[in-house]
Amino acid sequence: MPLSKANKFEKAVILLLNTFDGWQLSHTGTSNKIFDAEGLTPKGHKCVIEMKFRNKYYEDKLLEVKKYNSLMALDKNIVKIYFVSDPLGTYMFWLDGIKDFKQIKKYCPTNTNWGSQKQKKNVYLLPESLASYIYKNKK
Repeated sequence: MPLSKANKFEKAVILLLNTFDGWQLSHTGTSNKIFDAEGLTPKGHKCVIEMKFRNKYYEDKLLEVKKYNSLMALDKNIVKIYFVSDPLGTYMFWLDGIKDFKQIKKYCPTNTNWGSQKQKKNVYLLPESLASYIYKNKK
């Protein structure tokens, strides 16, 4: 997915969360930060959100170990959220509360937004059942 399209989707998610759920988020997707949004949850807790928009459905959601470690290295008082949207639904994982991941090596694009080269990466598999919020699209 081109970076410009991903940024539009990220901004749309932020607008929806801010408008309808009481979040106070700002888009960081055009910066060099390791997440796509930062701000406050509806309960006023500092948070960051990493977002992925997938064109294909996978029952287990992939999260690169390197990305997870970078997020978890942030201050312990910051809530870390992984947001995934795919053709069948939308999922939000509160990473701070998940400790039991299955780790595998998988060929993934070298870079999410540019080119089609692949390399073997360490990834975590997150079952949908671990998501704190799930919205399933109607078939």
